[in-house]
Amino acid sequence: MQEVKIGNKKKGVLELCAGGGGQFLGLEAAGFECVGAVEIEAEYCRTLHYNRPKLNIINADLKHFDAKSFIGVDLVAGGVPCPPFSIAGKQFGQDDDRDLFPYALKIIRQTSPKAVLLENVPGLALSKFDSYRQNIQHELAKLGYWSEWKILNASDFGVPQLRPRLILVALTNNFENTFEWPKPLSKKITVGKTLFDLMAENGWTGAKKWSKKANGIGPTLVGGSKKHGGPDLGPTRARQQWKNLGVDGIGIADSAPDIKFPEDGLPRLTVRMTARVQGFPDSWQFPGRKTASYRQIGNAFPPAVAKAVGTQILTAI
Repeated sequence: MQEVKIGNKKKGVLELCAGGGGQFLGLEAAGFECVGAVEIEAEYCRTLHYNRPKLNIINADLKHFDAKSFIGVDLVAGGVPCPPFSIAGKQFGQDDDRDLFPYALKIIRQTSPKAVLLENVPGLALSKFDSYRQNIQHELAKLGYWSEWKILNASDFGVPQLRPRLILVALTNNFENTFEWPKPLSKKITVGKTLFDLMAENGWTGAKKWSKKANGIGPTLVGGSKKHGGPDLGPTRARQQWKNLGVDGIGIADSAPDIKFPEDGLPRLTVRMTARVQGFPDSWQFPGRKTASYRQIGNAFPPAVAKAVGTQILTAI
């Protein structure tokens, strides 16, 4: 691997499990410069390359990734896989071979960043994982880091879905008292306001009425995995919540409803609509097939949340 120079005016970030770019966009907006993005899935890497051709993308398994060439990077950030702790799964935790926290700690040891940002599902905050979380903090303390866990809801930061995430921030001890968690915004953004123009773009006469019905926050988008049969908006409970907002959550549409679509019909979201709900700008493209694209979107760290936390880390360091 070619060694990356750290020392430009912007603070550098090494991103782990970069996914489809949600965290990248948020940290970029906060003022960080990505010096390396590690991602195991080729489809996700294609998305990153399509949108940022000059980005240093490393298609690699975190378990075998050597980060020594990134020594001195300012921030190590990552959305490590959530299946070991997800309420939707069997919650094997550290006994799950998909648990990548130990490898993230190895990379932190190799690079000695000023700060660390790791995010996961709120299931990791359950009492059954208390000792696991404490052990991670204990390992970070041995490396000279202060750290803290906190659950943040995406809807508090301008994203029209609840999407709670458990965030771990760690700073070297000399920055311990300089970090403050971002404060929630006073106004929430609704699904109807977010998607009205996209719902109306093909002439659907019911778009305005739909927008008024969709005057609420959506449930958490669920991207699923490779084993998941096809794209939909989540389990039965989530689909019912989407139905209450006037959305058919059984699948993802190829296009917005047109003039022939019933005025009182129940439209499905398109890939672009789900990207909006997740907080991706329309300029960020997902060039792959529908199912693969939606999986990247549904599993993403919302850019607005990454920006909010990243801004506070940047201020602290």
